[in-house]
Amino acid sequence: MSNIKPAWWKEMSVYQIWPRSFADGNNDGIGDLHGVLEKLDYIKALGVDAIWFSPLYPSPNCDYGYDCADYKNIHPEYGDLGLFKQVLDGAHERGMKVIMDLVINHTSDHHEWFVKSREEPESEYHDYYYWRKGKKPGGKKPPNNWLSVFEGKAWEYNKELDEYYLHVFAKGQPDLNMSNPKVREEVKSILRFWLELGVDGFREDVITYIAKREGLPNGFPLLPIGRGMEHWTSLPPVKDYLREFQDEVLTPYGGFTVGEAPGMTPKLAKEYITAQDGKQPLLDLMFHFQHMEADCFMTDFIGLPFSLKKLKKAFSSWQREMFGEGWNALYIENHDHPRIINRYGSPKYREASGKMLAAMYILQSGTPFIYQGQEIGMTNITLDRLDQFKDVATFNVYNLVKKFGMKEERFVKLANRKSREHARTPVQWKDAPNGGFCDAEPWFPVNQNYSEINVEAAEADPNSILHWYRALLQFRKENPLVIYGGYQEHYKSSRSLYAYSREHEGKRLLVVCTFGEKPVQFCAPKGFDLTQGKQVFGNYAPPETQTNSFVTKPWECRVYMWE
Repeated sequence: MSNIKPAWWKEMSVYQIWPRSFADGNNDGIGDLHGVLEKLDYIKALGVDAIWFSPLYPSPNCDYGYDCADYKNIHPEYGDLGLFKQVLDGAHERGMKVIMDLVINHTSDHHEWFVKSREEPESEYHDYYYWRKGKKPGGKKPPNNWLSVFEGKAWEYNKELDEYYLHVFAKGQPDLNMSNPKVREEVKSILRFWLELGVDGFREDVITYIAKREGLPNGFPLLPIGRGMEHWTSLPPVKDYLREFQDEVLTPYGGFTVGEAPGMTPKLAKEYITAQDGKQPLLDLMFHFQHMEADCFMTDFIGLPFSLKKLKKAFSSWQREMFGEGWNALYIENHDHPRIINRYGSPKYREASGKMLAAMYILQSGTPFIYQGQEIGMTNITLDRLDQFKDVATFNVYNLVKKFGMKEERFVKLANRKSREHARTPVQWKDAPNGGFCDAEPWFPVNQNYSEINVEAAEADPNSILHWYRALLQFRKENPLVIYGGYQEHYKSSRSLYAYSREHEGKRLLVVCTFGEKPVQFCAPKGFDLTQGKQVFGNYAPPETQTNSFVTKPWECRVYMWE
């Protein structure tokens, strides 16, 4: 096992639920905890060991829960704490842990703290946030030149106070002042509340943003969005705050943590997820974005031609750097990106490419996360009009490109490829109106391919993407080689093949993934004899006669094992 220390969270796999679109149990058009409760057996049957809930908290839905108005309650649209406890107990009874989303860089502007900070400027709550006077003369200019990630300037003016508040995301998401010890005590209280309730851990949203540089200096002037991020990303106090949370709350409770961090690198990640000075790591895992940039520059909306070499470089870098030191968080879909088959695969070869992409990442070293609908190969939706979109991030991009002359019609075509709302369409449960999500009008359009792509059809087809995911996760559970084995990439220069091997305690695995329709000649790497190995996975029928080389089929995947 090399020098890797076993841990339950290294061996688990996780299913992510974005609750508004997962399952509607009370038929009001919005996903809820009633729906989750009904689907717990389905989730367990996938073979996962934990559920990560995107925010369930009360929220005005400026950013659908990532603008939290009450950290110790459940959004009435989803249920209440009693219903959540039923879901929590039901998950635990089925051997699944529950992970909550922790959003502490900012709150909603509807949160009691922010309301008091605005209405009672002499109260302690005013310093819970970054309230600042404007620049002279007249104080009518923002305190600095920062731009938000979502909505224009990062400062919003309040006429009654004659002050600005900071929001590095949307206007409805004011940033918390984590340098204030009282704010950190509030965070620890939130952590204890959910851990006492029985929650097993937290996914920590944009956690490396929670410290701002003292004095709030101007940012690099040329950035069109996120200007100033060098003054709010991975600053030294972030580690001090995380150490406080870890030592005082998370370690005593045994709470699991996975951070999310834009701009993260393997070298920097190790500072968070490896033990320092003999202490518990600040976080157990870290979500990064490097492998999600193989078809874009910095953000999905700045598209580039897909580069397999870029994808392989990102995956292999993290595999090498983490092995024996940290641990990878493996994912290819979540609530913040379009569907992966449209990005890195092929809707034309949906089943073949969907299976290939699943094997490509699940068989690497790390803890795999599966996003709702990914397991049945859901794809991007096509919308006709801008007013059908709902996401603040989509409209922020539109407002930006409109200044450069992009017409609405052209932008809709762009959003139909790049908006993260493709991941937020309701899950397609069966061939029925609204994909079986609900009988009422759904909060967001259902993809009209639900008659072909749905859970019920996938369950009935033994060769479906759903059954492929189940088989992969079961294989991973049964083979420590997949969890703890080493990693070596082959065919590094290939623009069509991603091949890598795993090795552990005398066993070896070779994973061969084809990107594209064109046939490619694959020859086994030196030291591997395909005729002596066992083909354990293939998204096409296995060959009648095994040879040491083969010509690939479109989006073909083969996995061989030697024991």
